[in-house]
Amino acid sequence: MTDGAGRDGISRRRFLSAVGAAGGAGTMFATMGALGLAPTARADSYREPRKADFTLSGRAAAKVAILGGGITGLACAYELGKAGYDCTVLEARNRIGGRNFTVRNGTEHTELGGVTQVAEFAGDGYLNAGPARIAQWMVTLDYCRELGVPVEVFTNTNANAYSYNESAGMKAPQRHRTAQADVYGYVSELLAKATDRGALDAELTAADKERLLDFLHEWGVIGDKGTGRQYTGSSRRGYSVNPGAGANEGTVLGPVPSLSEVFASGVGRYFFEELDYDQAMLMFQPIGGMDRIPCALAAAIGRERIRTGSRVRRISGGDRGVAVAYRTADGRDRELTADYCIAALPPHLLARIPHNLGPEVQAALATYHDSRVAAGKIGLEYTGRWWETDHRIYGGITWTDLDISEIWYPSHGHHGRTGVLVGYQSDEGPAQRYEKLSPKERELLALEQGAKIHGAKFRTELASSFSIAWRRVPHIEAAWTMPPFRTPAYQLLNQPAGRVYFSGDWLSYLFSWQAGAFESARQVVTALHKRVLSAP
Repeated sequence: MTDGAGRDGISRRRFLSAVGAAGGAGTMFATMGALGLAPTARADSYREPRKADFTLSGRAAAKVAILGGGITGLACAYELGKAGYDCTVLEARNRIGGRNFTVRNGTEHTELGGVTQVAEFAGDGYLNAGPARIAQWMVTLDYCRELGVPVEVFTNTNANAYSYNESAGMKAPQRHRTAQADVYGYVSELLAKATDRGALDAELTAADKERLLDFLHEWGVIGDKGTGRQYTGSSRRGYSVNPGAGANEGTVLGPVPSLSEVFASGVGRYFFEELDYDQAMLMFQPIGGMDRIPCALAAAIGRERIRTGSRVRRISGGDRGVAVAYRTADGRDRELTADYCIAALPPHLLARIPHNLGPEVQAALATYHDSRVAAGKIGLEYTGRWWETDHRIYGGITWTDLDISEIWYPSHGHHGRTGVLVGYQSDEGPAQRYEKLSPKERELLALEQGAKIHGAKFRTELASSFSIAWRRVPHIEAAWTMPPFRTPAYQLLNQPAGRVYFSGDWLSYLFSWQAGAFESARQVVTALHKRVLSAP
């Protein structure tokens, strides 16, 4: 029964043809959806297009021009390609991936303004200059599985990493575990004392109060009522001498700072990151670099369908198709015609491209210009992995209030000969200052500030560096953009303008994540595929 014939001898194809003849393509498509043969309207039940969709409907796949070779554009081409769509991807840069950018030895990068860097990382060292981590629940991991991209754990939170707030008067960095133990301990002490004094009587029953006090006793490691519920420290803070053999029970770290000192340090703000839904452990990364994902997508799509060095000059939509004028890397003007177009470029760049899609579309795209986020990274390669040998830090992040707001320790290559630390300028103010510096100035700033936490080796064992400021990257010009949720502009761009569709993480609630790019691509692919199958 290779044609799907049932017990009554009626084939699936004949059944669907009869439905189409009686009720039209729309009715047939709905029937296909009910049979699990076509996408449904549910956003959480994505079904990829299939060649069988056209075989069953008697229609042919369309030709699609895709503008932008980042994750969104590649995902659209990959998914549509499963059904036989004729997709062509136009990418302005000489590489694919967009903000998914892994820097390796020999990587060359020229910023707006003409400054060029060439990476000199030794061996297999690399810097994920854009996205670097994936949460377990994100669809990105599904694509890694489907495309055969192996993954490994990315250590987002490490108890042995540091917190350091210079503006709060901290003279030395503090281990994450120590800071957390002190904050939890004093919060528990205060809440327990308030409970004992009746401050929560209106909110809690006597049984509730007992349960709360039991929890606080364990959560903060505080004393009982007879000792005043005091927090006096515990082994959770760490050891100055680790436990060992024989009579060596270890020496618990001390002394414990006062409640006022702990709260004044401001270290408590760094504990919330690990509680965020998109930051909670475990997190993952592709083995060998984040660009394994776009490379796998490109291989599945077919390199012949991707035209790098092709800068879009104009988008012209019509009743029967779309024409895209573009200029090749060697300066030749070309035109790509297609039945449909998916514009997967950053919105602030799309707003600069002439088009005939209407003033409402132009105004909606323009709303994104002022929401461009500045962020940057610097990869610092060292001759030895002293953070492992001297500080016992294997992966994770140190948080600071310096311009180098985060220091990421590699989650791979443990006990290797060399390694690449990552300085991340994630706060808007520091990132804007950082992007104005030359690569050498960024390196000097990173070394100066990192030495406040790690000492002289942060300077003396540096082998090379490579930095990127995302608002200075040609054809991207932002780390990400903040979508104007619940506005007419956002709603408009989530719908097609004639035969032109828009897609990107900037049209999702997962902006700045690759998962947002994938989810937006799936939404557009579903809508376009349904339209093609339903076309008269």
